[in-house]
Amino acid sequence: MQNDQINKVANTDSPWLSNFMEVYQALTTTNLHDLQSIYHPDIVFIDPIHKIEGFENLHKYFSNLYQNLSLCEFKIQKVIEQADEAAIYWNMTYQHNKLNKGKKVVVEGSSFIKGHEGKVIYHRDYLDLGAMLYEQIPFFGTLTKWIKAKAQN
Repeated sequence: MQNDQINKVANTDSPWLSNFMEVYQALTTTNLHDLQSIYHPDIVFIDPIHKIEGFENLHKYFSNLYQNLSLCEFKIQKVIEQADEAAIYWNMTYQHNKLNKGKKVVVEGSSFIKGHEGKVIYHRDYLDLGAMLYEQIPFFGTLTKWIKAKAQN
């Protein structure tokens, strides 16, 4: 996505935030080196499964993650920004040959990020891990969906 298109979605003039969104929406296995342009060396990255500290560890995490995916795309839906912090709402579409019978999976999520020295120093992802992973595994997916349905009643 072009930088001017990202600014329209995000309604931001912050270079660090625009750069972050541009890199994430274009991220593939072949350009993981671009992560260095958006993440501070002392980055703290948290998702529902991991807490990762330092850029080198984060880069290894992304390398392993993307190695097992045939597709992973982020589409940013909305951004709320205040000073050097932002909440980003996104849809992630991914494809893994061992999950969901190899079909694409779409997961809604959000990220809270903090900027420092023109880069992201704190990144926390919020998403439904059941929808992303557990529901995509044979048998366990059926069980997870059944539990969710029972919890709604």
